[in-house]
Amino acid sequence: MLKTRMTELLNIEHPIMQGGMMWISRAELTAAVSNAGGLGAMTALTFPDPKDLALEIRKTRRMTKNTFAVNVTLLPSFREIDYDGYIDVIIGEGVPVVETAGNNPERVIGRLKAAGIKIVHKCTTVRHARKAEALGCDLVSIDGYECAGHPGEDDVGGLVLIPAAVRALKIPVIASGGIADAKGLVAALALGAEGVNMGTRFLLTKEAPVHRNVKDWLLTFTERDTLLLLRAYRNTERVVRTPRSEKVLEMERRGATIGDLRPFISGLKGQEMIEQGVLDGGIMSAGQCIGLIDDIPAVEEVIGRMIREAEEIVHGRLVKLVGR
Repeated sequence: MLKTRMTELLNIEHPIMQGGMMWISRAELTAAVSNAGGLGAMTALTFPDPKDLALEIRKTRRMTKNTFAVNVTLLPSFREIDYDGYIDVIIGEGVPVVETAGNNPERVIGRLKAAGIKIVHKCTTVRHARKAEALGCDLVSIDGYECAGHPGEDDVGGLVLIPAAVRALKIPVIASGGIADAKGLVAALALGAEGVNMGTRFLLTKEAPVHRNVKDWLLTFTERDTLLLLRAYRNTERVVRTPRSEKVLEMERRGATIGDLRPFISGLKGQEMIEQGVLDGGIMSAGQCIGLIDDIPAVEEVIGRMIREAEEIVHGRLVKLVGR
């Protein structure tokens, strides 16, 4: 049993959090992670109206009695977002944990704190982590360069970024990016983190609402099969390397505007691919740890295996090394 400040603060059994993934982090996956002792997290912006989020929260609560979170991402979007409405729902439904991500969470943090909600802020730099701590966030999830989605613009890998954040902060740090197995969990704890956040690993589980064609396709990717898009617009995103994403990258290098790219990077195209199994029908986020994943187990197996193997590493190989 791995008990850390993260497990104690968030009232969970294992120091493992599921990352918020657009279209994917719904009730089924969220509840499965929480039922397995981790912290499941649904993504608020998956739902076009705050009322839809409320229904999904209630559905999740019927599926698990354990703690779960809602992710609220504060990033540029092609659609107008009613953030106040989403926060109203989160508070009204009694959600105990919120993960904020993207831009400065100051616009929402006051209301969440006043409602007694624990706040995890995901960021990609130590300076932003310090700001989150100063604003009153309870934990910080620090995203290394290896991560899926938005790794920031500084390109600092987790091996350096995690201990740098731990050294700079008093609040607990959750390691995010490039972690998919027990070795990554143990490494993160050794670097001073209080737990890990995983998205790509949970993407490839039975409970993730992703078409089986897409899951089987993703199993063929290696650690070299991702690339960075939208760097020219300082909204960098790590995605799987496909003919579509390579085309978008080439357009970006030639000076295309966001408007030019919109038909190719639209989230609705990604949703269609995920739900209908149209391979390379949209842009798909994935971390470099895609190369470490070779199966599609149930969430319970992923978490159980990680905890069991982490304990074996600590009590086995590491103890033997110290004893030499």
